[in-house]
Amino acid sequence: MRQAFIMAALGLGLTGGTAVLAQGHGDLHRAVDAAILSDISKDRQAERDAKRQPYASPGQGSIATAGAARDACGAKAREQAGFGAKIIGTPGASSMATGWEVEGVVGQANGPAVPFVCSVRNGSVTGILLRSRE
Repeated sequence: MRQAFIMAALGLGLTGGTAVLAQGHGDLHRAVDAAILSDISKDRQAERDAKRQPYASPGQGSIATAGAARDACGAKAREQAGFGAKIIGTPGASSMATGWEVEGVVGQANGPAVPFVCSVRNGSVTGILLRSRE
């Protein structure tokens, strides 16, 4: 049954459709060119967006409050500082357009205290920086 359908479709294309095929070839060529240009344009736009927002989250995370931002950033700072690190004092969270900027201090029991800055955007931690003391 399927072979009969395919053969019938091919037969129609070879007999009555040759004039349509000749006319449609230019249209098909333009459509393929347009699709390729559209893909190139989308790729270039994605590259520009990535340069503008290198830490952008693809979706929304679960961090919805300043307290949750302080907790998440504190956990990331302890992770970065190494085993046994503790948050010293209470980190401060400043509201931003799409999240929070958290600043605090992390340190080891027998080591130096190190300030950190953390960004929370769109509900997720997007960056953390431990500042070295110079």
